Amino acid sequence: MFLRCLLALLALTSLSFSTNPGVQVRLTKKGLEYGRQLGMASIQQKLNTITIPDISGKVKLRPVGKVQYSLSNMRVRSVGLPQSELSLVPGTGFRLGIRNAFLSMNGNWRVKFHRILKIHGSFDLNVKGLTITTSIALKSDKTGRPDVSTVSCAATVGSASIKFHGGGSWLYNLFRKFIDKALRKALEKKLCPLVADAVSDLNPTLKTLNVLAKVDKFAEIEYSMVSSPTVSTSSLDLGLKGEFYNIGKHQEPPFLPPKFALPPKVNEMLYIGVSPFTVNSAAFVYNKAGVLSMNITDDMIPQSSPIRLDTNTFGALIPQIAERFPGLKMKLLVNAPKDPVISFEPNNASVQATAAMTAYAIQPNATLTPLFVLNLDISVSARVFVSGMKIAGAITLNKMDLTLGTSYVGEFQVGSLDDILKIVLKLVVIPQLNTHLAKGYPLPTLGKMKLVNTQLQVLQGYMLIGTDVQFTR
Repeated sequence: MFLRCLLALLALTSLSFSTNPGVQVRLTKKGLEYGRQLGMASIQQKLNTITIPDISGKVKLRPVGKVQYSLSNMRVRSVGLPQSELSLVPGTGFRLGIRNAFLSMNGNWRVKFHRILKIHGSFDLNVKGLTITTSIALKSDKTGRPDVSTVSCAATVGSASIKFHGGGSWLYNLFRKFIDKALRKALEKKLCPLVADAVSDLNPTLKTLNVLAKVDKFAEIEYSMVSSPTVSTSSLDLGLKGEFYNIGKHQEPPFLPPKFALPPKVNEMLYIGVSPFTVNSAAFVYNKAGVLSMNITDDMIPQSSPIRLDTNTFGALIPQIAERFPGLKMKLLVNAPKDPVISFEPNNASVQATAAMTAYAIQPNATLTPLFVLNLDISVSARVFVSGMKIAGAITLNKMDLTLGTSYVGEFQVGSLDDILKIVLKLVVIPQLNTHLAKGYPLPTLGKMKLVNTQLQVLQGYMLIGTDVQFTR
């Protein structure tokens, strides 16, 4: 799992170039450090798998003459990685440096000389001053998901000391320098391919990035990138599309994402900025799908409520309704002729919505007789929060203004309905919307990623989520 957890932070990437991002993600040095800590354990496991091919040859030694030798069954016993550094490389990705690493190995030796004399034993090899430096590129594949590859790698072994055990080990000691050199070269050849394989092993996991995440049966959200990653020496910034679509039908909304920039914060591992474009694209999608339309009947009003949805209640305010349609239940049809508009100001997320409400009398034969149509201008406040790996919300009514659209029962004072309709909104409409909002929608994520110590702020023109992260196997 070499650097898998780090790259989950780095690689929320895909390349579908467009306009401004709806969502921005920033990985800080604190996030890099977390990735380094996790990555070192994975690298150490990988180094423990090193195997060096058997080494054999012939050499002339005085005074014994020609000697045939072989080293076999070489295995790593322990690995130490006391110093490592992970840094961002502007324009590329990142660089990993490991210094002063050490490892120990053991194996078997065998020699033959004077044609008939054969002796054998074991040996211990201690390697010190091992250094690995590798640069890793972060790009996108054709599916809009991240892909990593090793750009360059260099590995050196500072020193290798070998100790032979068994009868005749004095003979090996005669050409110790030759053996040391051969083992160092063999080990150096193994290190960079091992690192390259470890990097390539990440790609199946990176394909779990939710570039297109299902929200519910109506909508999905796209997190493809709209530009290349911006890599500085202190952070890595990603601009993601952050746009809702109707499932199976990707239609662009009649508005574009505005520019916004994340503040220079560094206390958390990860920052996610969400612009009004993202949530407004959700409003566009759900209104188009008919989710924002609602039929309200009397059985949806709590029994404890002093008002009922019938012609007796409304007739007390509009006498002609009671006169023409006495004792009938009523139905209210609410829809949104315009998409709601969400805006962000410091410590305040607000929604401005325009609705049309048509009131019907329900005849004994279930026929609906229209009574009037009202236009509602509604202002609500939104409380936004992070729940698990989702962003969710809840709304409360601030203000409602009524105007008469059409009356089928003659003239009446629209203001007389203000209190009763506010009660209907608070008891039925807003609770139903909050039930939907509480389910939330997915944040960009990769693998088994968990947010820790998460804070959400509403700022001017965007929401900012600051969080640490954890990864589990």
